[in-house]
Amino acid sequence: MKNTATIGFIGAGNMASAIISGLINTGFSADNIKVSDTNEALLSLRKQTFNLEAFTDNLALARCCDVVVLAVKPQVLASVCRSLQTSLNTNTLIISIAAGIHAHDIDRWLGGKKAIVRTMPNTPALLNQGVTGMFANNLVSDAQKQLATNILGCVGQTLWVAEEAMLDAVTALSGSGPAYFFLMIESMSKAGVALGLDKKTAQMLSVKTALGASMMADASDESPKELRANVTSPNGTTQAAIESFQDQNFDIVVAHAMRAAFDRAGQLATELSDSD
Repeated sequence: MKNTATIGFIGAGNMASAIISGLINTGFSADNIKVSDTNEALLSLRKQTFNLEAFTDNLALARCCDVVVLAVKPQVLASVCRSLQTSLNTNTLIISIAAGIHAHDIDRWLGGKKAIVRTMPNTPALLNQGVTGMFANNLVSDAQKQLATNILGCVGQTLWVAEEAMLDAVTALSGSGPAYFFLMIESMSKAGVALGLDKKTAQMLSVKTALGASMMADASDESPKELRANVTSPNGTTQAAIESFQDQNFDIVVAHAMRAAFDRAGQLATELSDSD
């Protein structure tokens, strides 16, 4: 994929590394990708791995980039943004992958009137199997939206939401979602050990079953409900297990957990914002 824009990453952590790797693997020139970080050892690693121009000064990076990807921890995003106010070019596109920070707060910290795309990627992006929810403020052009799609699309699928509040729902479902499946795998593995399997075998069976089921759901035209019915024989072993789940209100347990994640996402946005 041809890239004529210069993309700079402020923060050289795992997610930034995954996106950089995805960009290069899909044909973006490493010459047009820059990275900065205060951790010089990490910065050196990224420089060696990807053969990128690296900066310890965020301002110097921002001055030479058409796109700045904010890939720092949410707790330090405000100070990073404020420091960039006088260094951004007029038409710079800002992409934030920091969880929980509203676009209007980022814009305010940057001095206002900035084109901002707020995103919510998830950790399977590290394997190019992620899904990223995206929201653009009204200063983002169609061309910039396409560029943002190309950048995040290098590590998986992307989807745009019309209302920023929907990113909290994306967070509750796909952002936090990998942990839900890890918990299910963990619980199934423990149950397998309790039934007599050794730990290694139980974990392998749990992981591979989860992987296979996900692949089937992704490849099939049938709904998850239909797929479940297909493997649930009347009065069989699967039906016994499903009925046990349902007797314990499995749907309600999942709904309550996701509501808790959704509510916490809103709380974090308030906590991480400031009042000035």
